[in-house]
Amino acid sequence: MTSTLPNPTHELDIRGLGKRYASTQASGGELQVLEGIDLHVPAGRFVSIVGASGCGKSTLLRLILGLDAQYEGQILLDGQPVSGTGRERGVVFQDHRLFPWLTVEQNIAVGLRNAPFSATQKRELVAEHVALVGLEGFEKSFPHQISGGMAQRVAIARGLVNRPRVLLLDEPFGALDALTRSRLQNELQRIWQKERITMLLVTHDVEEAVFLGDRVVVMQPSPGRIRRIVDIDLPHPRNRSDPAFIALRDDVLGDFLDVGADASPAVAPPAERPGIGLPGRLQLAW
Repeated sequence: MTSTLPNPTHELDIRGLGKRYASTQASGGELQVLEGIDLHVPAGRFVSIVGASGCGKSTLLRLILGLDAQYEGQILLDGQPVSGTGRERGVVFQDHRLFPWLTVEQNIAVGLRNAPFSATQKRELVAEHVALVGLEGFEKSFPHQISGGMAQRVAIARGLVNRPRVLLLDEPFGALDALTRSRLQNELQRIWQKERITMLLVTHDVEEAVFLGDRVVVMQPSPGRIRRIVDIDLPHPRNRSDPAFIALRDDVLGDFLDVGADASPAVAPPAERPGIGLPGRLQLAW
């Protein structure tokens, strides 16, 4: 089966988004975690979201994924309000969350559990995505038989196999060593260029945000809101030693450091410690 480009109207719009949690302080009340988030993501774009811990990045992904319906404002995909989880939104976590008793191809196939495809189509999709993430020859391997980087490739394939319109990435390389992380950043960039699916990446790593994104959203805490949006007008594949890349990275990093100096981090709600924090009944909702 061949990949198709997304419909040009398949855009993500976030308008006036706000989110409150009950405060954990003894005085009670509410904690404003997100406030006034306005973000437009055209179809097929790669947007990186970077900011200090507690600024609401993972809460934002949780709301886009549809895991929490209690918020202010609107989240629209293709002009329609997001309601609950759905096949059009995939997700990759920092922890690969593979089932240890399933093989590589079986773990990828879990992403097709509720998909309206025939058994033959599902086998073709799994084989295509094994190849997409460069794991040919490891289809029958179990998670304990492959490296952490390979396991994260399986998680990316599982997130993409269902042909979502948007792939949400919550610190997907945060648990990996620096060399493996760099290699997988290159792989993810290659996959995005090939598939042209809309991707939203949450990361603490400014260099990663600039290397992967064609737009970087800098967030600041107390409450979480957008400080500014930086367009990354650099060709792919990107070169980390390119002076233009270094200048953009340092520009964004300066904003990031300013955020740390000018604002006190908000207390992160339980849903952000760590990652998106899926409830048990939704562990398979990728």
